[in-house]
Amino acid sequence: MSKKWYFYSCIALIVGVITTGFKPYKFENLNWFYVNESDEVLHYTVPTAEELEYTNVIFPQTGKTYAGFKQALAFKESQGKYHLVNSFGYMGKYQFGMGTLRTIGVRDSLHFMNSPQLQEKAFNALASINKWILRDEIEKYDGKVIKGVTITESGLLAAAHLGGAGSVKKFLKSNGNRSIKDGFGTSIKSYIKKFGGYDTSHIVANKNAKVK
Repeated sequence: MSKKWYFYSCIALIVGVITTGFKPYKFENLNWFYVNESDEVLHYTVPTAEELEYTNVIFPQTGKTYAGFKQALAFKESQGKYHLVNSFGYMGKYQFGMGTLRTIGVRDSLHFMNSPQLQEKAFNALASINKWILRDEIEKYDGKVIKGVTITESGLLAAAHLGGAGSVKKFLKSNGNRSIKDGFGTSIKSYIKKFGGYDTSHIVANKNAKVK
């Protein structure tokens, strides 16, 4: 009798151990991270190769700072892609033409495309040049409203990046009556509006700015 009791007790114990071993764990969903509450082990997932190719990227918010200005403009120009070349031959994160690059000291397009650091420096240099060219317009028109759009320094610099400082001057002198657009139909006015109100005050106006 005792042997049978011992045998059935062992069976019950084994069954109990096996069944408890298959109890589901409860996970807390924290976006990319999953925390196992029972053993405090951190489980995580990362984007797949396919997910990394998504073009609808949501950039972290940086407000109305200069970093935010560059971020927003880059997303509009290329969705923030350093290696993008559009159908007109404009290159990189900020879509530079080769002629513009030469004016700021960049002559090797391949090196430019393969260097994010160089592309960032190029943007800063061009912003300095445009600010110098538009220095009088910035002082004269800042805060004024033209065709329903409030004129700001950052808006003018963004528009100059799109269509050149000369086009921005023509737009302002015509009181917004001259509709100036790029090859894709994007207007100077839309850039002045979209990129208005960012802090670009620390950009030093320099007509001879170069990439170093």
